[in-house]
Order: sequence, then C-alpha cells, then structure tokens
Amino acid sequence: MTNYVLVYSGGSGMGMSDEEQATIMAEWEQWYGKLGEAIVDGGNPFSASKSISASGVSDGAASSPAATGYTVISADSLDDAVAKSQDHPHVKHGGEVTVYETFQVGG
Repeated sequence: MTNYVLVYSGGSGMGMSDEEQATIMAEWEQWYGKLGEAIVDGGNPFSASKSISASGVSDGAASSPAATGYTVISADSLDDAVAKSQDHPHVKHGGEVTVYETFQVGG
C-alpha cells in the first residue's frame, strides 16, 4: 500500500447556514467511515498562507484556486486512490480534489 495525499481546492463554504454546514460535515464523516483504515491522516482545512519563491515571500497561495485542506489515504495504486475519492463530498459541493502519490525517499 502507498500513501496518497488528497488536496482540496475551491468549493462552497461561505454564507452557509448551520444546517447546511451540519449536512456537509455528516457527508464527510460518512466518507471517512466508508474508507475506514485507509485513512492515514484525516487532515485539516487550511487558513492563511504565504508563498515563498526565489523572488521572496508574498501573501496568499502560489496557485489558484488555493488549496483549502488535505487528507492522506492509503491505496493499492493511484487509480485505486482516485476510485476511493470520486464520491468525496468536497466534489459534490463544488470543490476539486487532486490526488498525489507519495513515495519514500532514502533508506
């Protein structure tokens, strides 16, 4: 099994009622429950950011739309990680999920 980082971007979130937020949280909990032990790190949402480059430091993300959070899962392959993530609630609510394969460096 290999670890895959799901990076979230976009999506709704601002101006939602408490009921709408509770519905979305329940959908996330259901998704996490479905994946069970495949969840390596449940992740967290992101807030403020700064970008660092050769020309210095600037406020905000280096890319647009900005990443809004992450989760780490384990899967048999990149295709398996994508299959496990296609019904992610973040996508249902207008966001995008990018799946990155990780690999071990060194010994």
